Amino acid sequence: MGEHVIKLPDVGEGVAEAELVEWHVKVGDLVREDTVLAAVMTDKATVEIPSPVDGEILWLGAEIGDTVAIGSPIVRLKVAGEGNVNADSPLADVTAEGRPDDAAARPSSGLEPTSPNLAPSSSGLSRGSAGSSELASHPRRSADPRDKPEDDGVKKDRALPSLSGAPRAEGEKPLASPAVRLRAKEAGIDLRQVAGSGPAGRISHEDIDAFIARGPQVARAGLARKDGVEDIKVVGLRRKIAEKMALAKSRIPHITYVEEIDVTALEELRTTLNREKRADRPKLTLLPFLMRAMVKAIGEQPNLNALFDDDAGIIHRHEGVHIGIAAQTPNGLVVPVVKHAEARDLWDSAAEVNRLADAAKAGTASREELSGSTITITSLGAMGGVATTPVINYPEVAIVGVNKMMVRPVWDGTQFIPRKMMNLSSSFDHRVIDGWDAAVFVQRIKALLETPALIFVD
Repeated sequence: MGEHVIKLPDVGEGVAEAELVEWHVKVGDLVREDTVLAAVMTDKATVEIPSPVDGEILWLGAEIGDTVAIGSPIVRLKVAGEGNVNADSPLADVTAEGRPDDAAARPSSGLEPTSPNLAPSSSGLSRGSAGSSELASHPRRSADPRDKPEDDGVKKDRALPSLSGAPRAEGEKPLASPAVRLRAKEAGIDLRQVAGSGPAGRISHEDIDAFIARGPQVARAGLARKDGVEDIKVVGLRRKIAEKMALAKSRIPHITYVEEIDVTALEELRTTLNREKRADRPKLTLLPFLMRAMVKAIGEQPNLNALFDDDAGIIHRHEGVHIGIAAQTPNGLVVPVVKHAEARDLWDSAAEVNRLADAAKAGTASREELSGSTITITSLGAMGGVATTPVINYPEVAIVGVNKMMVRPVWDGTQFIPRKMMNLSSSFDHRVIDGWDAAVFVQRIKALLETPALIFVD
């Protein structure tokens, strides 16, 4: 038997370190070649780390949220054969000091070389019987003082009546005799709120008496005080989002401009185009029309399509319009980028938005696809509300927010008529964009969307 140390590989993108965001294994697990061990994140791109060999996990070299340098040991495995660690190698002494799951601190790995059912074979890991992997882990669990069963004293302490709310875990059924249950039912008492002082927490008549005596100090049936506090470490994508939002709000003086737009004609055109579209074309949403309108408006005000390097005091004004589309994913907010929107028509824009949205939700979007935007669109769809105050995607100077579309009565000079209305809530870097310029930009987009034929006129 030997040991194999896995180092954090070069994940590309020219980075020197990565943040550990997920472990897929724990100490004592048996893994096969290509089993995903962990996931690391570099600038919003998540990379999975597979195992190059079969073996048993002896040691994990980092915790969730740790920043790990490229080339640092992250996993140590027990493997068949010599492994890649010599007895004289410094890697042989790799440990995770202070970790409760450290292999060096465990009295036994649970797998001995002489075990006929668990020793790795030349073709992989032999588990003998179907449950051998579970059997192998039992000695480790019993050896861990954290997993020792509670003694009777602890159980009795927990069974004592308490004023802190529900005395038992969620879903745990109270133990009581039929007579006690009947008395509780007649008194309108929820037994889940009554602490039992009997064996295994059994509720007696005395416990009912004590519960009634406490009176208003105890929550009524179905209501209980909750005093727990859950500590959640901010790691991975959520940490990066927090850092970028804090940077944007601390450095950029925002000005937000809200304008309502009549999109009745636009929606009629969109419906017609979707009804008559070719089979090879994607379905059109509002976004491609807004992107085309922004491209035309930026052509008249190129200062909106810029990045502001406030440290150097330089505005980088771009000719290419690279529109970031803020997208909510199961892991958090990401901004895939439609590159060169100025060179894309409606259908091409729609296809690229769909492709990037799918990649972002699946977590497969590359760093290139998640960077390089020069202006951003943010939309919450039907959840968009009446107005928002979007945060600029630093170091850009403008962001356009799409609010909820709704039918509202609009006065046409003689009567109220129903129209499809939608607000745009747009924020601008007031160091670079004056209020007048922001208003001109939004009004130009408004004119293009309210008369959509203008979008197609060069």
